[in-house]
Amino acid sequence: MGRLRFLRLAAAAVTLSAVIGLMPAAGQPARAAAADAPALGAHYDGSGESITFRVHSSAATRMLVELYDKAAGADEKASLPLERESGSDGTWTATVTVAELREKYGIEGTVYYGYRAWGPNWPYDKDWKKGSEAGFVSDVDGKGNRFNPNKLLLDPYALEVSHDPLREGMTDKGVYGSGPEHRDEDSGAQAPKGIVLPGTGSGDGGTSQAEGSGGGTGEKPRRALKDDIVYEVHLRGLTKNDPAVPAAERGTYKGAAAKAEELARLGVTAVEFLPMQESQNDANDADPDSSADDNYWGYVTDNFFAPDRRYAADDSPGGPTREFRAMVKAYHDAGIKVIADVVYNHTGEGGPWKEGDKNTYGIHSYRGLDNPTYYSLTDDRQGPMDNTGVGGNFNTYNPVAQSLVVDSLRYWKDTLGVDGFRHDLAPVLGNTCEHGCFKYSATDPKTALHRITEEMPARGARGGEGTDWIAEPWALGDGTYQIGNFPEGWAEWNGKYRDTLRADQNKPGEKVTPGQLATRFAGSSDLYGDDGRRPSSSVNFMVAHDGFTQRDLYSCNEKKNDQAWPYGPSDGGSDDNISWDQGGGAAAQRQAARNGFAFLMLSAGTPMMTGGDEVLRSTRCNNNPYNLDNEANWLGHDPDSDQRTFRTYTQRLLEFRKAHPALRPADFYTSKDTNGNGTGQLDWFTPAGSAPDDAYWNDASNHALAWRIDGTEFDDPADGLYVAYNGWSEASEFTLPSPGEGKEWHRVTDTGAASEGADQVAEPGSEKPVGGKGTKYELGGRSMAVLIAE
Repeated sequence: MGRLRFLRLAAAAVTLSAVIGLMPAAGQPARAAAADAPALGAHYDGSGESITFRVHSSAATRMLVELYDKAAGADEKASLPLERESGSDGTWTATVTVAELREKYGIEGTVYYGYRAWGPNWPYDKDWKKGSEAGFVSDVDGKGNRFNPNKLLLDPYALEVSHDPLREGMTDKGVYGSGPEHRDEDSGAQAPKGIVLPGTGSGDGGTSQAEGSGGGTGEKPRRALKDDIVYEVHLRGLTKNDPAVPAAERGTYKGAAAKAEELARLGVTAVEFLPMQESQNDANDADPDSSADDNYWGYVTDNFFAPDRRYAADDSPGGPTREFRAMVKAYHDAGIKVIADVVYNHTGEGGPWKEGDKNTYGIHSYRGLDNPTYYSLTDDRQGPMDNTGVGGNFNTYNPVAQSLVVDSLRYWKDTLGVDGFRHDLAPVLGNTCEHGCFKYSATDPKTALHRITEEMPARGARGGEGTDWIAEPWALGDGTYQIGNFPEGWAEWNGKYRDTLRADQNKPGEKVTPGQLATRFAGSSDLYGDDGRRPSSSVNFMVAHDGFTQRDLYSCNEKKNDQAWPYGPSDGGSDDNISWDQGGGAAAQRQAARNGFAFLMLSAGTPMMTGGDEVLRSTRCNNNPYNLDNEANWLGHDPDSDQRTFRTYTQRLLEFRKAHPALRPADFYTSKDTNGNGTGQLDWFTPAGSAPDDAYWNDASNHALAWRIDGTEFDDPADGLYVAYNGWSEASEFTLPSPGEGKEWHRVTDTGAASEGADQVAEPGSEKPVGGKGTKYELGGRSMAVLIAE
């Protein structure tokens, strides 16, 4: 994944605005919380009369919670000591009444909070004051502790965050730094602070401390993943350019909610939003005409619970949570699942600021609370283990860090209402080594991978209750490429599907064999058929946010990431895109895009398209526009004639897939005749109409392949489906197999240029007859044809 390293800095906050009317006339002093206090984080009690703070730090020797009446630019109004719970593994707690906050500290309305912590590398000194080095021993000690009481720390369990650390008017990251140049800079006045909201019902009908969310999230779809068509899109980019959405709602959860019915009409059944958890992106507006240091995609998470405030039209305390839940309801009401792209492999705190400097790091949350608990460190504990390329692995094998992952996923599932998760650089979730190494395991029951699906079971292969779990099965470094190696219950982005089919289309010299093509078209049983998984475990895609768009895949020979604003510049991005401009002709490029999209809709597995594929969106050959938060990277909403034609093609292919269960098998196809009608469930053919022999399967010079699926074995409305693919540059004649007794083949689509137009995919009932067994069908070069038996 192309990423930019970001410093992410934060603290946390509590709002009392919704419960001011409950304040008693007199308060009690702050006190240690009872042993049966609620979960970690900041929570109201059942009466709304007090708030309890609970935070984990195994090595801290002293902790404070500081309370503010403003999000930024002011000193704290109160500084309360926390006490370590007796017998705990490092839970610190304090409780304060609403009345005391008002009467003793003068805090009414929203209360903002953050933690300060001392520990072995910086023990408490009575002479310490903000901005001093009293008590300082070292920036890091031999156990990896990095305590610094000058840094206000974000509660990892905060449910909302007030603002980003860097933003318009505040771009000095040094405030959050350690090391000799920055350790005495106090971050309290500028640090982000979180918000605790009033209790509400959870997405599944229960109750939770999902404070301030209000309203429900609708009825979750129970559809099997195999029956989904996933639409990957950036939430802000979905509507930021859309004139049909009110200006104040563009790029927001509310704006995205307004697109649910439109996406349903397109045929989408699951929308996969790029990261929506709080990350550093407010600074994108500091210089609206530059991409320098910007973070658009969002793969630098600062808080795993809070919906990103930047995406809320209502950014008041509780607004993002309410608005997010309302958006989820809109999609559920339209029959669409919501899948959240999440990042648990690293955080926005990043890595060392200077190569070889063990002292200077960003400290605004996890690192200042319990560095060796939350991060995987080197053997000497002086630096991070990094299999992400963005600053260091999150320590997912540690029980405390792992609980944070699981608790936040449960919150997004049950309270915010999402239906599934796509995990970025997911092998880090299977790491079995806390420090000094990386060792992936698909079988160790103590990994985050297993705990996630044990506590939140995956949806069954045929649907029902459960959660859809999707992994990006690679990261960086030895032992991190794990495609096909995730445990049962996990689907995976199938990079081998992408690369095999791209190579066959765009790089004939790559020597892709018909056997390799067939394996990918039929659900990749070589990857998912040997461990109890099903075709739906293969998330098939030709393009994703990370890389070329569908249009650029067939119109760009190489990346062009050094363009001037607004199409660049962007660093990073792969140099191996397996792309080709088809000789430069626009018609040939559109034809190649039709083939690529048809691959997805006709393959067993779970297809994923990317937002804008339906109108051939382009980023002008920038294959890593992670930093472009502008009109060039947002989706367009004024398609030209060719784009409208392609949208119709897309919509009709989506509907065709949804109408034909034979294309969506729950189990891997077999060549056997399982219902005695004389036809194999899946039969493969050469263009001559014969079954391929071993020589044909393994000869990369053969670029043509056809297959027939017996629809009667899947309760399909068509008795048979026949697909022919000609990867040759010249036309090829295909001899058609039997469509079944009394039946004839009818054409659904031919992707060739001669058929381009609004009716390139026939509407149901309008398919033109082609003929029966033995009929010769001439298929143009680099084309596909789809026939049904009627």
